[in-house]
Amino acid sequence: MSNNDQLDFRQTKFLVSAQVMHTLPQDQSKEIAFVGRSNSGKSSAINAICDQKNLAKTSSTPGRTQLINFFGVAPGKIIVDLPGYGYAKVPEKMKKQWQTSMAEYLQKRQNLIGLVLTMDIRHPLKDLDRMVLDWSVAAQLHTLILLTKSDKLGTTSRQEAISEVNLALSEFESTFMVIPFSALKKTGVTEARNVLQQWFNSQS
Repeated sequence: MSNNDQLDFRQTKFLVSAQVMHTLPQDQSKEIAFVGRSNSGKSSAINAICDQKNLAKTSSTPGRTQLINFFGVAPGKIIVDLPGYGYAKVPEKMKKQWQTSMAEYLQKRQNLIGLVLTMDIRHPLKDLDRMVLDWSVAAQLHTLILLTKSDKLGTTSRQEAISEVNLALSEFESTFMVIPFSALKKTGVTEARNVLQQWFNSQS
């Protein structure tokens, strides 16, 4: 596939779920992983980008989904939905298990080419978000930040929130792309697709 070929994210299909690293599919396809706090709108973002209502399962109980879900965009190109994190009612043992699995996945998955971090624009850069960014920097991963639920803020407040996030990100020794996003209003969907397509079509 050349760099100019268009991916049709609407053709994305569920492939498989896995619970721990040794049960993951063979590490042969380019993978872009979505990660974020429970209730950050991660699954909704995947559904919006792929223009499918129920591709990634959303839950009314944050933190309940603990599986790693794989979705095929095109041959050799996969979106990975990692379990949400940081929900207060999740048992401590489960939180530690998540941290171990997450670190292992981000550090050892050979064909992971990029990371999409979803953060509620009203509550960005919590401790575990920063941990994920530290991991992404250490792994030298392309990282896109989607500031979700941007429709919840007015124009001025939204711009202030984006500026504050960009300022806070300057503490990291890396450059992140930040896109205000709303699954409800479809804000940022085209921009996010363009970034994912660029990553998938890159030769590296």
